[in-house]
Amino acid sequence: MPHGDAHARPHHGDLRRLRRRYRLQRRVTTLLALGYFTAFLILSAGEPALMARPLLGGLPTGLVLALSHVPVTWLAVLVYERTARRYVDPLAFRVTRHAPWAAGTERERLP
Repeated sequence: MPHGDAHARPHHGDLRRLRRRYRLQRRVTTLLALGYFTAFLILSAGEPALMARPLLGGLPTGLVLALSHVPVTWLAVLVYERTARRYVDPLAFRVTRHAPWAAGTERERLP
């Protein structure tokens, strides 16, 4: 087996793992943010009595849920950032380090 083929398999395996991790990361964070928003819209349209019911300090449930969109969006961003640093970035570094086009170039380690 030629030398180039020996490095192709691990590189392709890492690339497949990177794609899977990145795809999962996108799906989870997108579903978190958009799922919350969709649930809010469905409740607003389908359960107006529930959304008008007082919840915190007399504020209607719908208003409390609407105001919580910002924290939920920030939570999705934090989940995205954490999973990127923990799972996606190390795989991306490994794929880049073993890439044929990166041979001979100076590469920095991710923080």
